[in-house]
Amino acid sequence: MPPAKTRKATKKAARSTPAKKTTRKATKRPAPRTLSASHKKALTEGRTMSATVDRYLAAVNTPKRRGRKVTTATLEQRLANARVQVKTATGVEKVMAAQQVRDVQTKLTQAKAIGGVDIKTLEADFIKIAKRFGENKNIGYGAWRDAGVPSVVLKMAGVARTRG
Repeated sequence: MPPAKTRKATKKAARSTPAKKTTRKATKRPAPRTLSASHKKALTEGRTMSATVDRYLAAVNTPKRRGRKVTTATLEQRLANARVQVKTATGVEKVMAAQQVRDVQTKLTQAKAIGGVDIKTLEADFIKIAKRFGENKNIGYGAWRDAGVPSVVLKMAGVARTRG
């Protein structure tokens, strides 16, 4: 029992002592930083180069579609047929038709997205900036190759083969 009384006493003692007041000195805020025009230009150039490299690497690393090519006209015809089947079918067939509509819609959006990528223009843009981008970011030949860039493209870009 005695230890409990000492605990209460220490809590009361801690509460009774007034807390020290700290005074804050008024400090002057530093002036807002401004970027020079050349620095802003360098930042936008870096963003542009990074976006170009990113678009090219994304296009290079997308898996190739295997099998027979399906045109968008064929997919749109399948979609129309599946929608008709959803309206006329009952039971399990209706659910299967609804899933077929969703599947054909996703294939159609993928076909439209893939068709819009022109690898040749992306490659030409990449060739223009790859050497300077690699020098700025310390990216060597091996890292470019590991990322999926063909050696022919690196040669055209002027990226030299190095060890390590």
